[in-house]
Amino acid sequence: MQLLKLVAEQIRIGARLPFNVRDGEGGLLLACGQIVISAAQLAALLARGMYADVAELRALRAGEKVAAEPPPLSTRWAQAVWSVDAMLKLLPDALRFRASCEETASEVIALTVQDGDLALYQTVRQEGLQLRLYGLTHALYVATLCLMVARRLLWSEERQRKAVKAALTMNLSIIDLQGMYAMSGGRLTQSQRELIRLHPEEAAKRLRVAGIDDEEWLEAVAQHHEQTSGRGYPKGLRDVSEMAQLLRLVDVFLAKISSRVGRPALAIKTAARQVYEQAPGSAMAASLIKEFGMYPPGELLRLANGDLAVVVRRGASLQCPLVMALADGQGQLKSQLIRYDTAQREYAVVGVEADKSWMARVPSERLYGLYGMHGLDTLNPTH
Repeated sequence: MQLLKLVAEQIRIGARLPFNVRDGEGGLLLACGQIVISAAQLAALLARGMYADVAELRALRAGEKVAAEPPPLSTRWAQAVWSVDAMLKLLPDALRFRASCEETASEVIALTVQDGDLALYQTVRQEGLQLRLYGLTHALYVATLCLMVARRLLWSEERQRKAVKAALTMNLSIIDLQGMYAMSGGRLTQSQRELIRLHPEEAAKRLRVAGIDDEEWLEAVAQHHEQTSGRGYPKGLRDVSEMAQLLRLVDVFLAKISSRVGRPALAIKTAARQVYEQAPGSAMAASLIKEFGMYPPGELLRLANGDLAVVVRRGASLQCPLVMALADGQGQLKSQLIRYDTAQREYAVVGVEADKSWMARVPSERLYGLYGMHGLDTLNPTH
């Protein structure tokens, strides 16, 4: 495949793509027929580097129609971030916002249900995360984990969907501020602190204006920073709804394992222990921890044979995930990915790697992009 690097003028925002957009290795970023939603998304694609197959461009010039490749799940996850952005920007257009919210929630649910391991991988690795988009990605990942915990708690499908929509909208009044703070760190001004303190009620207010009348959804948004101890905000309530407690639990946990300027991400085991200590005996906290397990997808491990490997699937037991080896004991990147089952003694886990920079060398498309839910079983034989 011969690739041609694209420039901004070759992409029309809001129009369907006439060709497949790829990364520098030919991996699919956006399928023919998909839409670049905003200038911010286009800028992100340009920064990553976007390309087109020369053969497809020639076919277009000849008047032929380019066949759309089915987008892999990893591509759909990347697009979901921009769907959240577009949804929130529709406010105060009530009709279009409500429709977009339902559509975005449906996509989050479909992606998570289709491959829970990839869903966890996204929340742990947060691949290609641009700190200025922190508010958007955080909303997406909170929604994802809320769904997974709600499913484990056997909530009805209606309540699961409601929790997803509440998570996607709970910070709608401070999305830009979240990104700005994630990029700059430092101290917030008094006015910024006040915006944060009031944002739960402000978000609920804007949802009401948009015609949302589901009281459980609105209550969850308005109370998602309250604590049953009375130490939460903005009202210091003790009687906090169950859904609001779920939002807060996942919100706090993901904030702990997310890096920002001047504050590295907390180790997953440490974050899980803190969550459990703060809510001992909580079925929600226990469900969240069980969902992640000891070594969740996206965690970087050192194996008994010296290899550095990333977890791609939860295994039959908590201690034995399935991994993809990225580098050997000398730090040399492997020419091809090799799947190991860490239940085998020679590939047992010996430790968690703190330096996650290795993972930037292997995009998730190489791990999940071309395969279905069980596709990893056929990549390479377990050695």
